[in-house]
Amino acid sequence: MSDATPSVSSFRELNLPAPLLSALDEVGYETPSPIQARTIPPLLEGLDLLGHAPTGTGKTAAFALPLLSRIDIDCQQVQLMVLTPTRELAIQVSEALQRYAAHLKGFHVLPVYGGQDYTRQLKQLKRGVHAVVGTPGRIMDHMRRGTLKLDKLQALVLDEADEMLRMGFIEDVEWILEQAPAQRQIALFSATMPKEIQRIARRHLHDPQEISIQARTATAETIRQRYWLVSGLHKLDALTRILEVEPFDAMIMFVRTKTATTELAERLEARGYAAAAINGDMVQKQREQMVERLKQGSLDILVATDVAARGLDVGRISHVVNYDIPYDAEAYIHRIGRTGRAGRKGDAILFVAPRERRMLGVIEKATRQKIEPLELPTTEMVNNRRIAAFKQTISDTLAAGELDFMQGLVEQYQQEHDVPAVEIAAALARISIGDRPLLLQPDKEKPAHARPGKEQRRERREAGERKPQKRPGKGMERFRIEVGYRHGVKPGNIVGAIANEAGLDSQHIGHIDIHAEYSTVDLPLGMPREVFQDLRKTRVCGQRLNISRPGKPGKQGKGGHKGKKQKKTKS
Repeated sequence: MSDATPSVSSFRELNLPAPLLSALDEVGYETPSPIQARTIPPLLEGLDLLGHAPTGTGKTAAFALPLLSRIDIDCQQVQLMVLTPTRELAIQVSEALQRYAAHLKGFHVLPVYGGQDYTRQLKQLKRGVHAVVGTPGRIMDHMRRGTLKLDKLQALVLDEADEMLRMGFIEDVEWILEQAPAQRQIALFSATMPKEIQRIARRHLHDPQEISIQARTATAETIRQRYWLVSGLHKLDALTRILEVEPFDAMIMFVRTKTATTELAERLEARGYAAAAINGDMVQKQREQMVERLKQGSLDILVATDVAARGLDVGRISHVVNYDIPYDAEAYIHRIGRTGRAGRKGDAILFVAPRERRMLGVIEKATRQKIEPLELPTTEMVNNRRIAAFKQTISDTLAAGELDFMQGLVEQYQQEHDVPAVEIAAALARISIGDRPLLLQPDKEKPAHARPGKEQRRERREAGERKPQKRPGKGMERFRIEVGYRHGVKPGNIVGAIANEAGLDSQHIGHIDIHAEYSTVDLPLGMPREVFQDLRKTRVCGQRLNISRPGKPGKQGKGGHKGKKQKKTKS
């Protein structure tokens, strides 16, 4: 397995079709990453591929671009299938395929995963899709129902195969591979190569090209990296607080779409910041003008898509804000590389939504650097900074002089109305501020939901202490699942599996009590029957959950959504 990377300076050197190149231009991809340069040629030739590549190296584009190039748009049947371990990754890959196929008119891709309404999936499959991206359990289910046919399948991708092994999906993956047509192309990607993955590769891949890529870790040590977990405040309000308290010279903010660049720049302008948008819709001359304005100081903030992440070198940029998290670690490295250049210090701030925590972990793993949490400035901190800035404005104005006329006018007003000078000054200050209040209103404290820490819970278990089980909370119901300590399960495994299949946010999953042979978990009342069935088949640590109500092991739940009858799907 060679690590040598061919010298490729442009995607155009890889013989990709024009529609795909146009899409790459729009998203700002210019130079292929190492895995893209090495993977695209053999996949274009129709060869099987075994890729040893960590998450975050840009492998989605590496397999998506060559496999999309072989799609027959006129054939409305599944030609490409991608298996992923989680619903989040399925959505991410599906969005990427749609993005790269933007100029393939009539192209349709369908994400398929547990927790999503079957009816919608069935309708879209019936209408016809060219590509399916999904988790093994739901893909298997559709295949067994006959609603997902692989007669025209050209290529199958196993993305993060080692993660699927860890989550207990490998048997499902093997079953899917066995049902696929004999004449099909397979690309298998895995960050590690355990024996089980090697066995699958030997059995199902035909003389594969083997490619090994090491994760890029070249984030400058001069860049301080922090993240804010999006919660409570709206992102824009949180961003404004950061801008008010964080001292910066110039800043570049990254968002995902061209529309978002314009919207965010306009909102920042409305809040008094010298901001402008830069994206792929602008001609090169316009982009150059924006960059020049940033250099000269007439602009302080550029809101950009990834098109600006390459080649932008402005010494003033002290901060990079990832307002939208990037799609992969490579993009993150390119983005934050716009600051901390030539030995200067820089700051990188990353906004992470709760569902994007996985990508945060991917970035940390790929860069081998811990990103520290950012404590959002409090109301008091913002107000103190505003007061200090206001006082400084007064000092600067006094120092500038040329106040004789205004001083005379104030003295005249004081004599005419017999008002103390301090009151006149306060009135003038109020006029200068306008309608926008100088100070923020105090934060409303949210009740804290205290939970014992990991260490406490572990100590309790080791001591054999077991709290008496409380009744499920309001609106919750207790269920039994057939996996316990003996199988090596941890609460995080259970939460991840249920969140993935049932489409629940983790905060809606209640108390988990793990026993030797089984566990109990509190879930919202009225789970739909379909979700219940999916959870029964879901595997954790190699064990089927076989979810049931306590006292009724192995029996199927009926769900509790009254008045919502399932529509029959016409065959």
